[in-house]
Amino acid sequence: MPAGVYAQEEDEDEVFIVVPEEMAEDALEDADADAEEDDEVITIDGEEYSLGDLQGELLDEVAVEAERLTTVGGAAQRLGEEELERQEYDDPHAVLLQVPGVYVRPEEGFGLRPNIGMRGANAERSKKVTLMEDGILFGPAPYAAPAAYYFPIVNRMVGVEVFKGPAAVKYGPNTLGGAINWITRDAPDEGMEGGIDVNAGSYLTGKAHAHFGMGNDWGGFLVEGIHWQSDGFKELDGGGDTGFNRQEFMAKGRLNTDRDAEVVHEVQMKLGYSREHSNETYLGLTDADFDAAPLRRYAASQLDQMDWDRTEIELRYLLDIGEDFDLSVTGYRHDFQRTWLKLNGFVDPTPVEEILASPNSGRRAIFYDVLTGKQDSSAPGETLVLGGNAREFVSQGVQAIGHHRTNGDTWYNQLELGLRLHNDSIERNHTHEEYLMRSMDMVRNEVPTSLSTENRGEALALAAHVIDEFFIANLTITPGLRAEFIRTDFTDYKTDETSDNFMTVLIPGLGAHYAITPEFGVLAGAHRGFSPVSPGQPEQVKPETSVNYEAGVRYAKEQTGTLVEAIGFFNDYGNLIGECSFSTGCEEDLVDRQFNAGDVWIYGAEVAAAHTFALGGKWFLPGRAAYTFTQTEFQSSFSSQNPQFGEVEEGDALPYVPQHQASLQLGVTNQTFALNGRLTYVGQMREEAGQGDEGQKTSDYATIDLLSSYEFLAGFSAYAKVSNLIGTQTIASRRPYGARPIAPFMARLGLKYAF
Repeated sequence: MPAGVYAQEEDEDEVFIVVPEEMAEDALEDADADAEEDDEVITIDGEEYSLGDLQGELLDEVAVEAERLTTVGGAAQRLGEEELERQEYDDPHAVLLQVPGVYVRPEEGFGLRPNIGMRGANAERSKKVTLMEDGILFGPAPYAAPAAYYFPIVNRMVGVEVFKGPAAVKYGPNTLGGAINWITRDAPDEGMEGGIDVNAGSYLTGKAHAHFGMGNDWGGFLVEGIHWQSDGFKELDGGGDTGFNRQEFMAKGRLNTDRDAEVVHEVQMKLGYSREHSNETYLGLTDADFDAAPLRRYAASQLDQMDWDRTEIELRYLLDIGEDFDLSVTGYRHDFQRTWLKLNGFVDPTPVEEILASPNSGRRAIFYDVLTGKQDSSAPGETLVLGGNAREFVSQGVQAIGHHRTNGDTWYNQLELGLRLHNDSIERNHTHEEYLMRSMDMVRNEVPTSLSTENRGEALALAAHVIDEFFIANLTITPGLRAEFIRTDFTDYKTDETSDNFMTVLIPGLGAHYAITPEFGVLAGAHRGFSPVSPGQPEQVKPETSVNYEAGVRYAKEQTGTLVEAIGFFNDYGNLIGECSFSTGCEEDLVDRQFNAGDVWIYGAEVAAAHTFALGGKWFLPGRAAYTFTQTEFQSSFSSQNPQFGEVEEGDALPYVPQHQASLQLGVTNQTFALNGRLTYVGQMREEAGQGDEGQKTSDYATIDLLSSYEFLAGFSAYAKVSNLIGTQTIASRRPYGARPIAPFMARLGLKYAF
């Protein structure tokens, strides 16, 4: 059905009432208050529908209002619950590839630890993107250690918002590329709601997801749980498990006063627990072995294992005073503990990546044979070293956001004020253990476990923002200002060295949108990009800063679910920062070290389009497309210890930013049946800064995903899902230790029940 919710007034022949998603149910109730619901018939694109057919049908996945803030002077996309369910994606990478300007770098094929970048910002562990759940930072330590080793299971999300350009100014600490906000399910407003969703398929991959809630005029509750697992698609030399299992549980409660009163008070609580056990590794393959068997895993990775658990508690107070003022105050605490036992290398200092790059020469051939289990360890240097990287994180704080609205006959103004006091910390305890390869098995030697790293980093940040949205005469102007006051402390317990740092930054932004017609408008904006320095860095390391510009056009027609948008962007980095990690291939003594990388230009264009076609007979064809073009250029030459940069020459391009990226979705749906498909294309990416044909690159690739569903009884539906239909296999990345694949062809069957 075309976008929006449609209702018919008594004294009109045919009237379309298009309202935001949150107003849809009330609009339908008002429209049929004095009529027999099933007898009222309206016409949409030449097709007749009864209000009974339409009651409660909220097609937010194609509704422009639900997906876009159409008058924002900046890019702001929203994907609703129906859109997320259209392909039943588990992998957040796959979800976000629907949004132009967002880049991803697959790692293990399931999206357990996503690498997400926006408008050229480094995708490594999603460090340069502000990540939120229900408006609250969810990274383990967003200021002190922003690497996203935790990411929520996206199957339990009911929406995701992506903010870029000046629209991202009110979200921090990272404003370089943008912000992503995942939205969880709320307790029902009234009545009882619930659902069960189970599926299973290739490589024993599957999930079991259930939620139940009740609500009334004075409050409500929700409980939700999900189990997600796979035996893994990689084949370990000598046999063994390469899969994972994850569980997440969430409970929400709500108490509120009379919502029809002028002043409404509401208190909410959210509790959560998550855990993961995964047999994941950083060890990949030589290019030759990848070509022969891309899903192979070497025997030396047989003990690699990640274990973590996370708890969260959030308390929120909401105040609404009429239509003019609202206030939200949230206190939160998240605790995250993880241990990743994984291959670091050999006692011999030859790096694993050099061994895999040249496995047939000299001693490297011996090390290669030990990695694969073909040869036992026979000399001290051939002893394998495993690192047990144990880390504990705390993220806690209080944030308040208020809105005040005023309007006249021809103008409207909304003022937003926000304040957040945030504290986070990381404690690192890394160990080394030595193993010998014996007949394809790794056997512990007699050398005791040694402590390689023991330190603590902490950040205390006070952030404030003010955003004013003013509309008059078809012009919307949105100036904004963000201020961050950040103190960091670092203690190295092995050396007894301590350091601290204090940063103050002002982040201005301005967006504008002018509606030439009710559907067509032009937009422009500029803002300052910023990313803070982590605790314990050398004094010469400066914060990452940029000045970002964008301009474009947007056509949006809610009645037909039509959106066409083209935006050009230019990000002028005054100082790019590179950060070392195990996942980039850095040596352990450089892990978490940041480096100045100088001036960089990042520019390109984003195109998005969506439309829902009425095919007749209550059949519809929803379509959506996204395309991103990106160019990057270093403006200076330098030498870096970060392997992703290396010896940089002026004009070199950034690593892991595809020049071309696109997705196309098409579907056929009616009230009980749906068939949806998506084609995704990702262009080649450099694995190290360079230009021309020099250096290693990943190959460009295309994948096709399909999902078909059928509601065979009221509330019951069955679905079949195929990912990577054509079995594309290519190198996702060679970092840190060799070539690793994208997920292969996989199929699953599922069953849902909702009430």
